[in-house]
Amino acid sequence: MMNDNNNSNNTSSTHSEDKKEEIQKENIPEESILASLDDEPLTNEEAIDVITPLENPDPNFPYYHNVDKRVFNNARALAVKIVVRCERSDAYLDKLIDFEIRHSDLNDLDKALLNELTHGVIRWLRRLDWFLNGFYRGQYEKCLSDVKNAMRVALYQILFLNKIPYSAAVNEAVEFIKKLRGDKHAGVVNGLLRTIIRTLDNLVWPTREIDEVNYLGIIQSHPNWMVRRWVKRFGFDEAEKLCEANNQRASLTLRVNKNKISTEEFEKYLESKNIPSKRGKYLDYFLKVRMMSKIYNDEYFQKGFFNIQDESAGMMSVLLSPKEDDLVLDVCAAPGGKSSHISELMSGRGRILSIDKYLTKVDMMKKNFERMDMKNVLAFHEDIMQPKTEMLREKIIGKVDKVLVDAPCTGFGVISKKPDIKWKRVTGDILKLQEIQLEILERASEYVKSGGVMVYSTCTTEPEENEVVIEKFLEKHTDFEVDNAHNYLNAEVVNEKGYVEVFPHKHSIDGAFGARIVRK
Repeated sequence: MMNDNNNSNNTSSTHSEDKKEEIQKENIPEESILASLDDEPLTNEEAIDVITPLENPDPNFPYYHNVDKRVFNNARALAVKIVVRCERSDAYLDKLIDFEIRHSDLNDLDKALLNELTHGVIRWLRRLDWFLNGFYRGQYEKCLSDVKNAMRVALYQILFLNKIPYSAAVNEAVEFIKKLRGDKHAGVVNGLLRTIIRTLDNLVWPTREIDEVNYLGIIQSHPNWMVRRWVKRFGFDEAEKLCEANNQRASLTLRVNKNKISTEEFEKYLESKNIPSKRGKYLDYFLKVRMMSKIYNDEYFQKGFFNIQDESAGMMSVLLSPKEDDLVLDVCAAPGGKSSHISELMSGRGRILSIDKYLTKVDMMKKNFERMDMKNVLAFHEDIMQPKTEMLREKIIGKVDKVLVDAPCTGFGVISKKPDIKWKRVTGDILKLQEIQLEILERASEYVKSGGVMVYSTCTTEPEENEVVIEKFLEKHTDFEVDNAHNYLNAEVVNEKGYVEVFPHKHSIDGAFGARIVRK
């Protein structure tokens, strides 16, 4: 656990002495230091002196579309652009990153830097703001969005990325803001960042004794309402561990398609590409890797030899325990990871109906199933709450062997992969989603035949969306009962009520919940 006495030491120890010497020069005028920063150009592009507005600017984000695109000619500038967009809209971080990568000329190293900066800034947003607010002259909350986020991107590099010189972080931020906002704002950015650098050994951290929730929220960069829930539920120390786990850089997990290749063969393939891997603790054909560049173009991926899926998500298909002659209904199936896993567990036999109410997601599922050459999966555009096809309205009601309800949820179990969840969710979302989850579960239960099985799963950690949903459902439907998950999975991932319940800080995988209930 961090404390006020050693926090500054921990932070400053990550910065080498020679880097500090770049900035900490005594008795040298401000202008001279800035000139020395300018000596290391970071781009070969011509300097842009004039911003060219477009005819139809975006009123919600004036600097996203309506400036000369050459301003956004490097990873750091694009990172600012993405973080502003993420902060000021409902757009998801990963989709924004994917769009920029597909429409930019960045090389592989710059793409990796862009991904690191955007995820890092969003992940550590509140800690960054703690220091920026402390050094900003004026009301930080009223600071222009692009200026604020340029400082966040720069400060993230200073505090967290050892291999990037302070000069690079400061210079890029200053030049970027100079192009967008002019010399005055650029001077503010320059002065603030270099003041922080000069005082890295003496940064003032929040104090736990005054307010432990606020302290943990700032230190581990989580909203107070979320921290308060976890401190009340788990106690301070465990809540801190959960927050720490959420802030870890996400790893990548690959599920081996054992119908096409053995785990051992796939491990040798990864080894031949110099990609270290580690088998999953609970499902040994799930392999964790640090990264795998150009994964969607990989030969084995294209052939369907593996898919991208976390071990916790794989547990839900195993919990369903499908048989080769089963009829399976996956009611919230996109993007199809669980359906494809179920198909593999059924050795490509039986029949799987994978539905989703979003057409674009259904098209994505179809492509995935084609890539993996899965003949027993039918993906179609359908809404479980308002079915339009005769199949769902009549034909298969009360006739399905296995139903999977992977319900929409707050997603608190996957914060390490999607850090923007922390800032986009509010406390009221939990009970709103509970209503939706109960409605979907209610409707899906109509398809389960006598003796059939329904698995309810989420990727969240909150009891209101998990066991409370199951308990409310069982109170109303006495013809269903819980089948203990211990019969299908390692006891370490099963709680005392027989539900799958995993946490990032305890199991080193995504947080998730799963309940298997059987119609008597």
